[in-house]
Amino acid sequence: MHITIPITPITKKNHQQIIKAKGHYMVIPSKQYRQYEKDCGAFLNPLPFTCIEQPVNVKCLYYMPTHRRCDLVNLQESTLDVLVKYGILADDNSNIVASMDGSRVLYDKENPRTEIEIELL
Repeated sequence: MHITIPITPITKKNHQQIIKAKGHYMVIPSKQYRQYEKDCGAFLNPLPFTCIEQPVNVKCLYYMPTHRRCDLVNLQESTLDVLVKYGILADDNSNIVASMDGSRVLYDKENPRTEIEIELL
């Protein structure tokens, strides 16, 4: 299965807010990340298949608009969270996402995007 999300990928970890609720501090995703997650939904919902509940390899190619360094693992975490949120993957634990082989960060100034390949194992 191939999915393309034609918007600039962002990480969840580098876009967080600290808030105080009921006397306790909490870390929540930033408004920017929540908007990114919502925007991804336009390209993921509805897809013509059922939720994946068996082991898969998820390969993600992140095409960034600049050559700035970014954290591949944090990009992958954001992508998996989005895939779970929109019901493509049942969960992002190791029983379902068995590997993320082949993922990497590339450069495309004119067309930043995330290309996702999900392969059943």
